Parts: sequence; structure tokens; C-alpha cells
Amino acid sequence: MVLDMPERTVLAAGLNHPLRLTLAAELHARPFVRLSAPACVSHLAIHGENGGAPDERILSTLCARFGVAGPRPGAQHFFHDFGAFRLKWERHTEFCTFSFIEQGVSGEAFAETPMRHVPRDWLEALSGQVIVASHILAEQGDAYELDNPRLRRIFPAPLLVGSRVLAGGELWTDLQVGPDGFSRFLLRDTGLREMQLGRIVQRICEIETYTLMALLALPLARDHASRLTAIEADVTRLGLQMQAAGDSADEARLLQDISRLAARVRSMSFDSGYRFSAAQAYYRIVRDRIGELRERRIEGVPTLGEFMARRLAPAMDTCVSVAARQEALANKISRSNDLLRTRVSIAQEGQNQRVLERLSHSAAMQLRLQQAVEGLSVVAVSYYGVGLAAYGLKAVKGWGAGLNVDGLIGVVLPLVLGATWFGLRRLRHRLHGQTAVQGG
Repeated sequence: MVLDMPERTVLAAGLNHPLRLTLAAELHARPFVRLSAPACVSHLAIHGENGGAPDERILSTLCARFGVAGPRPGAQHFFHDFGAFRLKWERHTEFCTFSFIEQGVSGEAFAETPMRHVPRDWLEALSGQVIVASHILAEQGDAYELDNPRLRRIFPAPLLVGSRVLAGGELWTDLQVGPDGFSRFLLRDTGLREMQLGRIVQRICEIETYTLMALLALPLARDHASRLTAIEADVTRLGLQMQAAGDSADEARLLQDISRLAARVRSMSFDSGYRFSAAQAYYRIVRDRIGELRERRIEGVPTLGEFMARRLAPAMDTCVSVAARQEALANKISRSNDLLRTRVSIAQEGQNQRVLERLSHSAAMQLRLQQAVEGLSVVAVSYYGVGLAAYGLKAVKGWGAGLNVDGLIGVVLPLVLGATWFGLRRLRHRLHGQTAVQGG
């Protein structure tokens, strides 16, 4: 009986998320280099001049010298066999790395490195940008002890690090920058499995690169620490002056001084915020990579993890401390600024209240003056009204009417006074009513 194979389902390309293939490729973008001892790796990390990774033109220039097609624009990684050596290039956020790999090296340790194949003028063009340069010699053999004569020849300075890694390797280094500008790592294969040598080499490159990138924050932290000390002294001085401030002019001057200090601290925070955050991220990567080596101690010499815990950890703690101190000082200045602004606002409100009181007093005086003028106006208008009535009565008397003019004027006088007072009062009320409506 023949069984039919189930029909294979092919996922149509249009069903994929636009980033699916890109994200899946990213998981495999930076594989370990396959290595076998003996081999030598020269590792360079190039830090960008403006805080970002240099573009691929540096790599393209090197490829052009060897007649090799360079990476496509915007590439993040590149690997190629140049014949005499293999090259692995990677671009990161703030730096890019070049790993030159040569198999089958022989002779005295570190006497021949892949860098002898790299054009000297290309290296000179990197002046001022190399943050890491190291040689990693991988060789096969038995385990070494601390007093091995060959170790003494390779590392004349006292050994700082030695450990057994991944249950089949041995790592030795003095972590010193040699006369040639390169640090040296001796990696011995005493029983590593396939691909483990390449993994260890990549971990060593990453540990040294991320260590130096993390330490970029230390000079900035030291500089900011001294500047923060001066600013803290200024804040203390201004605090004492705030207590002794006697008038609004002093408070306004203090407010300007505190505002300037706040601007200085915030500027320092903006300047160092990214650097301190990046340092902590790099430090976490260093600890992770050291953990992946699974170090075992060799008596008489510290492991790489112990060395970093004793040297790198305090530097990172300093950066954290300065960042926290910076933020605390910014908050302290902000609170002092708010307090002083409150005092100035209260003083201004008191001044406004006194001005309003003076305006109210002036308005009351104007009202009383207006009432006095209004009374005089009633008398004046009534005087002229009675005068006009007297002229009219005299004219009627002149026509032959027998009138007692003086008696009639006496009768008219209170009527004119009353009518004038009532008319002016109504006019004043009408004007006040129109003003209130317009004001509302």
C-alpha cells in the first residue's frame, strides 16, 4: 500500500510581517568565527569622532586596497577571506570593530601577527580613533602553571589575569598596552570542543572593547564631581543669603543666581546623561561575557572576573554616584528655586494688596469729593434756575400783572432746589448703571 505524502504548505511571501525576515536574520548576523589553534587574531575597535560609529568608508578603503568588493551602504557586519588573513567587521552604536584573523602562525609568540598584512598608511589614517587594540594568540598544548618560563617571556610585567575557561581552555594576560600599542592575550587550547575557541576569542574581544567603552564615562564623572563640589558650595552660600534676604530686590537677585545654577546643573546632566547610561549598559555586557567564560581559578593569580570586580566595578560605582549626586543637586536647586519664587510671589501679592488699598482709599476720597461737588452743583444750578425764574416774573410784572415777585421767588426756590437735586441724582444713577453694564 502506497501512502500519499501530505501536501507541503508554502507560506506566501505577502503574509509575512515587513520586518520578519530582517529580524530573523539579525539573530544570525554575528556568528562566531570558526578557529583552530594555532591562530592569531588582531582586534581593533574604532571610536567615532562625534560619538557615533564611523561609517563603512574605512572598511571600503581597506577592501579597495586588496581588490575586494566592500560592504553595501548601511551594512552592519562584513566577513571576507583576503587570502593572507580573514577579516570580520562589525558596526555598533558608538564604534566599529575590525578582527584580522590568521591561521597557522608559528615561531615566537606574537612575533608575527595579522597586522603585518595591513597597509601602514591605512592604519595611520585611523589616528586618534583607536579605542582598543589587542592581539589574541590561540595555541594548543598542555596547561601552564604560573611559574612557566614561557609565560615570563611573553608577559614581562606581573601577570594580572589567569584562569581556566570553558573546561578546556586557559587564558593569560597582563592587560598592559605594549610598546606596539597592542595588549596581549594568550589563549591555550587544552581540550576545547569545536567552535569553543572562536567563542572564547570573540568574548575576549567584546570584554576588552566594552570595558574601555564603559570607562569613557570615568573622566567625565571625575570632571563633573569637581564641578558639582563648586556648585554645592554656591548653593549653600545662596541658602544662607536667602535666610538673610531683607527686601524684594535681594530676593530677585538671589532668584537670578539660583536660576543660573539650575541651568548649569541641567546642562551638565544633558551632557553626561547618555554617557553614564551607556557606561552601565556596557558594564552589564562585560559582566555577562565574563560569566559566559565560566572561569576557574588558577592559584596565585586572579581571574578576569575578579580583576574587573576590583578595578572596573569601582569606576562604574563612581559614575553612578556622580549621576545620582547630579540629580540630587538638581532637585535641591529646583526646590530652593520654588521656595524663593514663592517668597517673591508672596511679597508681590503684599505689594499688590497695598496698592489696591491705596486705590480703594483714593476712590473713597474721590467719592466724597464728588458728593461735595454734587452738592455745590445743586446750589449753583438752583441759583441760576431761580435767577431765570426771577427774570421771567419781572417781565410778567412789567406787562402790568400785579405779582409779588419776591414772594413768588421764595416759593419757587425750594421747588427748583428739589428738582435740581432729583435730576442730578437720576443722572448719576443712570451713568453708574451704564458703566456697570459695560464692565460686566
